[in-house]
Amino acid sequence: MMVLPNILVTGTPGTGKSELCQQLAKKLGFQWQNVSEIVSVNKFVEEYDEEFECPVLDEDKLLDYLEPLMKQGGNVVEYHSSDFFPERWFAAVFVVRCSTSLLYDRLQAREYNACKIKSNMECEIFQIPLDEAKDAYRKDIIFEVQSDTKQDLDANVERVRDWLEQWKAKHNKA
Repeated sequence: MMVLPNILVTGTPGTGKSELCQQLAKKLGFQWQNVSEIVSVNKFVEEYDEEFECPVLDEDKLLDYLEPLMKQGGNVVEYHSSDFFPERWFAAVFVVRCSTSLLYDRLQAREYNACKIKSNMECEIFQIPLDEAKDAYRKDIIFEVQSDTKQDLDANVERVRDWLEQWKAKHNKA
């Protein structure tokens, strides 16, 4: 039986990463590794950022936790930051984007404070997650996907499915 590759889904909070990962796990058989949840459950936190009202990640503890899982393959890792993960872990990196008007509404619905909303809006406007991925990974494994609507979500699942079929075909020959 062929082992599935690992993929990373990254993007500004509120762009639709969780919805995409949930569908990839359900429809394509990936194990969803929700980094924010893993950090919370395992207390992989260095400190708490009062200004942004969020914990500060202990990257070393997280990476030590994920390493054996990543060796097994078949993971879809979700997180809003990507540059600290080892490049060798991922066969593809999908950067989820959404329109800023929708993003603003989504962040307000999460009851983020004004500072956190402003910061996340700036991240999306200045495409920080996309640039971070481009700086950390080979350009040929990075895919930018738009996630404004349910139709976008469905199309993104199909795009990952198509990518996965190509990956399988290529690796079956090896």
